[in-house]
Amino acid sequence: MSSEEDAYFSSNPPPRSLPEHTTLASSFINTHALANRRVVLITSGGTTVPLEKQTVRFIDNFSAGTRGATSAEYFLQAGYAVIFLHRQFSLLPYSRHFSHSKDCFLDFLSEGPDGNVGWREGHDSAKVRDVLRRYRRAKEAEMLLMIPFVTIGDYLHELRAISRLMRPLGRKGLLYLAAAVSDFFVPPERMAEHKIQSTDAVKGFAGDAQKQGSEDEEFDNFDASPRVPRSKRLVIDLDPVPKFLKNLVDGWAPQGMIVSYKLETDPRILVHKARYSLDRYQHHLVIGNLLSTRKWEVVFVSPGREDNWLRVPPPASMRKGGETGWGDAEGRPLRAEELPREDPATEIEELIIPAVAELHDVHIGR
Repeated sequence: MSSEEDAYFSSNPPPRSLPEHTTLASSFINTHALANRRVVLITSGGTTVPLEKQTVRFIDNFSAGTRGATSAEYFLQAGYAVIFLHRQFSLLPYSRHFSHSKDCFLDFLSEGPDGNVGWREGHDSAKVRDVLRRYRRAKEAEMLLMIPFVTIGDYLHELRAISRLMRPLGRKGLLYLAAAVSDFFVPPERMAEHKIQSTDAVKGFAGDAQKQGSEDEEFDNFDASPRVPRSKRLVIDLDPVPKFLKNLVDGWAPQGMIVSYKLETDPRILVHKARYSLDRYQHHLVIGNLLSTRKWEVVFVSPGREDNWLRVPPPASMRKGGETGWGDAEGRPLRAEELPREDPATEIEELIIPAVAELHDVHIGR
């Protein structure tokens, strides 16, 4: 164990549920290893950065877990057993189809005169039936294990523990790191025990005899004045989260195939950053995507191969003269202004997962 790894994990306590989760994961992995089946560990959703030990406030990111939840379904379809390490309350495989307001599950149901619940007329019962069948098939075959996390510390403890358990799988293990992991955190020794206070209301109660009422304290953050007194600001001092991808490659799961994601907003640096990550950590594949076009295209960056762009077809309304491609946009990254307002008819994970599985074939055959 490296000194950095030892320092982080010894000073950041594991989640209480870690022993339970590792027991479940160990049994799941061993069962599928005996069946000579491929197992993929998918990480999904964002990690929180608590600002207090008794956490009220935390830093978060935009991730809803769409990429991970969608990918899980396509991995199951490809015959993989799936460990789904996900942010608590983020999107889940199968139930994701009814998690958005446009497809609220309750909109599919109605109550009849006799009080029985049935399908609401005009709603697509076939869609619900198809999703239900695929979900039940995965669960009854014990092909899907779902494990939640919340904080960045929870995530790293769970990732390390489960990755180590995957060693018996050898090259048939696949780690598909789609979680949006925080880059910064507050070390426990600098974290407030209780909720950070936004006013001085408790000073007198706490027995603080300091004189109050200085000029700076005459207004607060709700004042219309653009001046914000220093004493009213919340300044957060964050440390960088140690980069454990190299530990994963070299020590936690040394034989498994490791896939990471790289999200950027600037198309000029996407491939460069993906290639830099690949060279730095020496893993097997970086999937690059841009925030504005991530549902439409990704780029595969891997050792010894040319960059490979995967792109879903444009909607029929955008095709000219019978074209099936993107016309002038072929051969370069899409621009946000070129995209239609609606989501693509094809989920890009339908292209990503078979391409990843093909590279996994090569990895296993080495």
